[in-house]
Amino acid sequence: MRIIVAIVMSCDKNTILAPIKTTQTPVFLKGFILLFLVGYSLLKLFWFSLLLLSKTITLNDQKKSTSALHEKAGIAPPDFVSDVVVKKIQKFRKVQPSAAALVKGILAGMITDLSRAITLVESRNTDHLLKANEVINACLPHANKSIRIGVTGVPGVGKSTFIEAFGKHLTSLGKKVAVLAVDPSSSISHGSILGDKTRMEELVKDPNAYIRPSASGDTLGGVARKTRETITLCEACGFDVIIIETVGVGQSETAVHSMVDFFLLLKIAGAGDELQGIKRGIMEMADAIVINKADGDNIKKAKLAKTEFNRALHLFPAKKSGWTPTTATCSAITHDGIHEVWETIEQFVKLTSDNAYFTKKRSEQNEYWLIETINEQLKLNFYNHPEVTTLLEANKKAVQNDEISPFAAAQILLEKYFK
Repeated sequence: MRIIVAIVMSCDKNTILAPIKTTQTPVFLKGFILLFLVGYSLLKLFWFSLLLLSKTITLNDQKKSTSALHEKAGIAPPDFVSDVVVKKIQKFRKVQPSAAALVKGILAGMITDLSRAITLVESRNTDHLLKANEVINACLPHANKSIRIGVTGVPGVGKSTFIEAFGKHLTSLGKKVAVLAVDPSSSISHGSILGDKTRMEELVKDPNAYIRPSASGDTLGGVARKTRETITLCEACGFDVIIIETVGVGQSETAVHSMVDFFLLLKIAGAGDELQGIKRGIMEMADAIVINKADGDNIKKAKLAKTEFNRALHLFPAKKSGWTPTTATCSAITHDGIHEVWETIEQFVKLTSDNAYFTKKRSEQNEYWLIETINEQLKLNFYNHPEVTTLLEANKKAVQNDEISPFAAAQILLEKYFK
């Protein structure tokens, strides 16, 4: 076939057309020559199409082999993996432990049972709620034996890096540290990255440390919806220092203050002056202000910021605890000033324990969270009420179309709920 095509391709058109131009050539021969020319053109077109297609396939293969965006083949399980063991593991994962089994594991210091219990506590499933309450009530007598520390600050201040350095210092002293890291949830996708462990790569490998990231969800104040109950479970599991890392907070997001013993506010140099410092809000709740990132060329600026915030703190009224807030500088990278932060916390605990404020504050916090839990449960029951759910959609449309005011629509829904 290739030989025939080569012969045809090598033919000279003028040679082929010469008999047609001659008047002596019979008509039938001219017709045959014309048909031959048409076939010749089609054959040539077909041949070029094959060449073009072959070239395109070759280029695509080259692109696939050189592109960095390609999917690698999966890794096949090794031959020594036992199918029996795999089935047992899968069966074990499907089995949900009872509340009594979870409590037994938590009191024995089992991290797996602690994590499962926290997942139950964070769930909005009604069945899970009943089981979670049973676990919490059983763990409550074994709780309240830790120091609860809240760490907050603006985004980018270095909270996660500081907590890792601080946590490693505590574990080196023989402490068991639990870090409850709260990540902000997107208001658009409602998702959360939960990437705090990636910044605490050393602490996460420490056998005396436990890191539990949680999404803030629709909860304001820099903490998650069930952080309070999670503290109780961690204390029952034997952790004697609980560190709560809030989301990046502003002036008014201070809910974390109502669940910790010591409130630590991280700052960076250049974040504000004395006027910023005396503004009411998160600043007046802080038991200590630490200027982070005091390393390299930033040491001088950090010391200046410490002086400014120290002046501002003297303008606040005295705290009920009798504690005078302190300021300090530290570097989570070089670990300078980390042990001084822990010494400050120990001094605070000793002072407030001696004057009984430590116990009094926890009692007040329990009362506060009683009211907060009632409010949350009422809100949850309201939105899950079948008649309210149906009526809510209709009232939403009426409000959007300006057929009824939002206040009147809310009154109708509340009357339906309380009937």
